[in-house]
Amino acid sequence: MFILTLSETECRKMLADNRLARLACAKGKQPYVVPIYYAYAGDHLYAFSLPGRKIEWMRENPLVSVLVEECGHGEEWRSVIVDGRFEELPDRIGHKRERDRAWSLLSRHADWWEPGDLKPVTPPLSKYEPEVFFRISIDRLSGRAAKAA
Repeated sequence: MFILTLSETECRKMLADNRLARLACAKGKQPYVVPIYYAYAGDHLYAFSLPGRKIEWMRENPLVSVLVEECGHGEEWRSVIVDGRFEELPDRIGHKRERDRAWSLLSRHADWWEPGDLKPVTPPLSKYEPEVFFRISIDRLSGRAAKAA
C-alpha cells in the first residue's frame, strides 16, 4: 500500500463531491466529534444545526476541524481534513446574505436538514429553539490517499 498526499485541487474537489463529514470541536481539554451534512463553496463549509453541545462549544472555542472520507476498493481510501473557524450566521441584519447563501447551498440536497434537526429527545422538546446556520472558514486543507501497491 502507498500513502499519497492530495493536492489542494484534489482536496477541494473531494469537499465539493461529498456532503457528509465529521466535525471536531473542543471545550477545555475535551474533544467532541459529530457527523454533519455540509455544502462547500469557495473557502467555506456551510452547515445547519439545532442548539446543543456542538454549537455551545463552537461559540466558546471557534477553532474546529472537519474530516471528509471516501472508502475505495479493498484497502483504498481518501480523506481531507479542514482546519478552520466556526462562524455563526444569525437571522439578523449583517448576516442575512450569508445565511441565505447557506440555506440555498444546503437546500440543493434532499434531507439537507438531517442530522442537524434531529435530536434523540423523549418526550419532544416543548420550547422552540431556533435553528443555527453556520459556516466553517477554511484556514488549512490537507489530504491523504491510500492506494494498493
